Amino acid sequence: MTSTHAFWLAGRQVTGEDTFDVTSPWDGRLVGKVSVPTDAQVEEAVAAAYAVRDEFAATPAHVRAAALDHVSKRLAERTEEIAQLISAENGKPIKWARGEVGRAVSVFRFAAEEARRFNGGEAQRLDTDAGGQGRLALTRRFPKGVVLGIAPFNFPLNLCAHKVAPAIAAGAPIILKPAPATPLSGLILGDLLAETELPAGSWSILPVTNDSMPALVQDERLPVISFTGSEKVGYAIMDSVPRKHCTLELGGNGAAVVLGDFASDADLDWAATRIATFSNYQGGQSCISVQRVIADASVYDRLLPRIVAAVEAQVTGDPTDDKTDVGPLVSEDAAKRVEAWVKEAVEAGATLHTGGDRDGASYAPTVLTDVPASTTIACEEVFGPVLTVQKVDGEAEAFAAVNDSKYGLQAGVFTHDLQVAFRAHRALEVGGVVIGDVPSYRADQMPYGGAKQSGVGREGVRFAMEDYTYERVLVLTGLAL
Repeated sequence: MTSTHAFWLAGRQVTGEDTFDVTSPWDGRLVGKVSVPTDAQVEEAVAAAYAVRDEFAATPAHVRAAALDHVSKRLAERTEEIAQLISAENGKPIKWARGEVGRAVSVFRFAAEEARRFNGGEAQRLDTDAGGQGRLALTRRFPKGVVLGIAPFNFPLNLCAHKVAPAIAAGAPIILKPAPATPLSGLILGDLLAETELPAGSWSILPVTNDSMPALVQDERLPVISFTGSEKVGYAIMDSVPRKHCTLELGGNGAAVVLGDFASDADLDWAATRIATFSNYQGGQSCISVQRVIADASVYDRLLPRIVAAVEAQVTGDPTDDKTDVGPLVSEDAAKRVEAWVKEAVEAGATLHTGGDRDGASYAPTVLTDVPASTTIACEEVFGPVLTVQKVDGEAEAFAAVNDSKYGLQAGVFTHDLQVAFRAHRALEVGGVVIGDVPSYRADQMPYGGAKQSGVGREGVRFAMEDYTYERVLVLTGLAL
């Protein structure tokens, strides 16, 4: 019998009246049953977080830092167990799951470091004008209030970490809603937080259903919402609460540009390998996976076969096998959607070079060229193991192709030219530009977020802490400066 996983309400483990099943997208087996909070329990969690907000904001930095350090160390100690859990509920190949745990270890460590140095206070002399003689302004940051963190399924541990760790570091209570498809990894964080001395009520992990979200989103006691997920849902949340602070990390259709100076055999082998790996890792279910390859005409004919060969070399299959590169998508419905989009593109005139096959929730790594601009896969986020390759003439046309999208999360530019790197940084309408590599590179301490329809605000521990707080100025008068 599979045990029922309790949830975390104001720092204690409880169960509700109903449960739901978490199943493996690979083989359909039952991974666990999860207890669902009742409306009364959700209310209790919100009330507790709201009541403790002033106490938590005043918690000494060393207390918050020690708790974050503890979680980081415990995650590292339980890496293999948690990686197996991620792989089971998400279908992620075990090697990528281990990497995700390692990233979460770093996120909590970074947060502990930031908790110790954040909000040191910036002093500003005001006697630069005669009316400010004898006055000094001291600026500090204070939490805006309780954070509602809504996490997605594709990184079920690390993207929960990116909600929880910055909130604790900043002294903001948090209510975390993990994704219904993958709640177990988020609930693990509760096991570790419960071992700390954080105030009761400062955190809850509630696996509520998506139908219950509107009430939480609308609750005035939760003034900050941090959401990672689809463009449609994210902007619906923001539109429904225009007076709240919303951080939205939404979709993308990441472009990898290969320019004419990146032309040696070694260059093209590197680019093809990186493109193949990061169009397919996590089953392509990453907002910054490579979806579009934009290649200069001078290298296109040498690059395309390399990409196809590298994609075909990706090992697909059982996510528990250390050799597997590409596992299933999160559900069969997700794979059917990808299948339909590829079929639409091929019927409209696209050329299929490899892939294009579905087996249950698994979809074969796929490469397309000559994709008509009017097709869904050309303009939406595929969120699957599919990439398109197009030929352009020169840098200007390549950068225009990157920007010809409603999304703007990250872009990669393969070039050796430093001047081109700076031009790309200026010209590309994205939140991050990666030179010499794919757009899929993310360091968890750097600012991460998008432009256009890819969202608003930034994650990356310190940058999320800034989103969760606001500046308050203290003016001292009558000082001999």
